[in-house]
Amino acid sequence: MGIKAALSRPLAAYTVYRYRQWQARPAATQLRLLRALVGVGAGTAFGRAHDFGTIRTPADFAARVPIRDYEALRPYFDRMKVGEPDILWPGRPLYLAKTSGTTSGAKYIPITQASIGNHISGAKDALLHYVAATGRSRFLDGKLIFLSGSPELERVGGIPTGRLSGIVNHHIPRYLRRNQLPSYATNCIEDWETKLDAIVAETLGQPLTLISGIPPWVQMYFDRLVARAGRPVGELFPQLDLFVSGGVSMEPYRARLLESIGRPVNSIELFPASEGFLAFQDQPGNPGLLLRLASGIFFEFVPAERFFEANPPRLSIADVELDQQYAVVLTSNAGLWAYSLGDTVRFVDLHPHRVVVTGRIAHFLSAFGEHVIGEEVEAALREAVRQHPETEVTEFTVAPLISADKMQPSRHEWLIEFAYPPTNAPAFAAALDAALRQRNTYYDDLRQGSILASLRLTPLPAGAFQRYMKSVGRLGGQNKVPRLGNDRGVADELGA
Repeated sequence: MGIKAALSRPLAAYTVYRYRQWQARPAATQLRLLRALVGVGAGTAFGRAHDFGTIRTPADFAARVPIRDYEALRPYFDRMKVGEPDILWPGRPLYLAKTSGTTSGAKYIPITQASIGNHISGAKDALLHYVAATGRSRFLDGKLIFLSGSPELERVGGIPTGRLSGIVNHHIPRYLRRNQLPSYATNCIEDWETKLDAIVAETLGQPLTLISGIPPWVQMYFDRLVARAGRPVGELFPQLDLFVSGGVSMEPYRARLLESIGRPVNSIELFPASEGFLAFQDQPGNPGLLLRLASGIFFEFVPAERFFEANPPRLSIADVELDQQYAVVLTSNAGLWAYSLGDTVRFVDLHPHRVVVTGRIAHFLSAFGEHVIGEEVEAALREAVRQHPETEVTEFTVAPLISADKMQPSRHEWLIEFAYPPTNAPAFAAALDAALRQRNTYYDDLRQGSILASLRLTPLPAGAFQRYMKSVGRLGGQNKVPRLGNDRGVADELGA
């Protein structure tokens, strides 16, 4: 066992102990954090405009600071972006994380001196919890590959700006730099497919022990490895011990990823965002992600079905319940105040607080009043695949298909790219439809009333989703395929 693996074990035990201190007092931890954040922000332009000096409780905060998304906060972000100090947080941001917004175009999320530690420590603490839970630490002595955005940064208003993964790349601890792949030069390649070929060439023959990235882009890397070497990934990298995923749920991709590896590999999931590192899987085998309640983020949770009301209820961590859908609202030491993250979660444990990410509040399908969410379509697809085990799905999306014939009901269209298609497509579609009816009572009511017909299954050719993502400039990196939509924008592009 190498020095890194050996030293990680006592550090892992200490990290878990430190987490358990605040896990015993979640509500008090969050209240103390809110007061500290408001105290620091009181002298900013935002704090003065919202009377921070009078805020003592979450109720005070909710009364003075409305929930806003990026677009609603844009006037503050725009002032910050040109270098004006003391707008959302004292001074100027340390970085701006540039993201591809679906409704706001490019977004520039501040990362401050106070908040950069949240991003850096999240993955580290996740790995240390894994070491503590399993006793497996040898992976720290091997090569670690991080599929990420370019670390090259531009300047916006004098502030270093780039993709979050590229920013974080600059803060990887020196003791891990020797282990890190790909090289800095390869990571700086902008074109994803060119970069992927360079990563394959650079990593073949290396003693890889850990691979981290968003599942569909890791799969693309695996496909290129297998095509070039003609062997499963697990044979190419016999020491590969851990897959770290984040950005989207791993479940729709798990079967194909494991098939590409050719043997079981441990995995942990993360919940990172440009706005903050929210949670991670602290117990292998438990799908719940541990919320980081003492890491610079004050959380509020809005019941998803009431999110679009004028004044929806805003629950603190003391008020949440199991198995309810909540939209996540953040206040953080990055200068985000009652910021709508856009993600929805469901609590699966309250002692400590663990969540599963269920989708995007804007990505639901309710063209006919059914309000289907991402978690439901993913679970329905898993059930259909379970009933048709010869089937393997590469990627999918679901859209409304509105009938032009008044005598024919409308329906959902599932556009699926199969690695291995079902031998009986109509039976697979029927199983998929039945599974969704079981999970969504509104959809079931519409089906029973013949307001909606049974779904249409549309198989897509190999590579369809990759070609689509490339056509819209979102191939690779942190980009994700929308699972659901109330319009046919993605569906029509895929079918073109």
